[in-house]
Amino acid sequence: MTGLLVVTAVPAEAEAVRAGLLREDATIVPVGVGPAVAGAATARLLTLAEAAGRPYQGVVSAGVAGGFAHRVPVGGTVLATRSLAADLGAESPDGFIPVDELGMTSEQLGGALAVEADPALLATFRAALPGAVLGTVLTVSTVTGTATSARALAARHPDAVAEAMEGYGVAVAAAQAGVPFVELRTISNPIGPRDRGAWRLREALTALATAATALAREPAAGG
Repeated sequence: MTGLLVVTAVPAEAEAVRAGLLREDATIVPVGVGPAVAGAATARLLTLAEAAGRPYQGVVSAGVAGGFAHRVPVGGTVLATRSLAADLGAESPDGFIPVDELGMTSEQLGGALAVEADPALLATFRAALPGAVLGTVLTVSTVTGTATSARALAARHPDAVAEAMEGYGVAVAAAQAGVPFVELRTISNPIGPRDRGAWRLREALTALATAATALAREPAAGG
């Protein structure tokens, strides 16, 4: 059995994780942006490891994210209690309708719209990162870019602390492979109007390197 598989979207995130994760049995792979490529790449990596007789002990979706300003500060660290597909659904005159409210069965959906974090992994990383904010991390294919959309998203998901673009895809791949999963994010910008001048990407990547030290801990037994 091998160690952790850490999946990021882009190389800069992978480099930040490598800077903080001093663990020889970790595999850190930037796989691309978005839930589809993240899920497909994770599934392939898990399958190859299992076929080689060296299955991973856990999967982590890691990187930077946008944060809900009143719930987590820029530069802060987030541990997802669950990863949720936030924009999978339909528009209507009354607003957004999640796909699980459109009459589809769980079999038709291929599973739940939210994948819970593995309790043991989450507890281990939470103990190592006592300042991290816990909550749902939303997975979106279109990043929120207006104040109106940000307010609507926050209202639909009162327990959400951040949005990113890969977590749910990675989580589904891990769940279908029976491998423990958790999502770790650091906040580079508030969710809402796109103001690149207000982004703190360097600070978020530094925070990610610091947070990655928690991934060196072994999960508690019985999770």
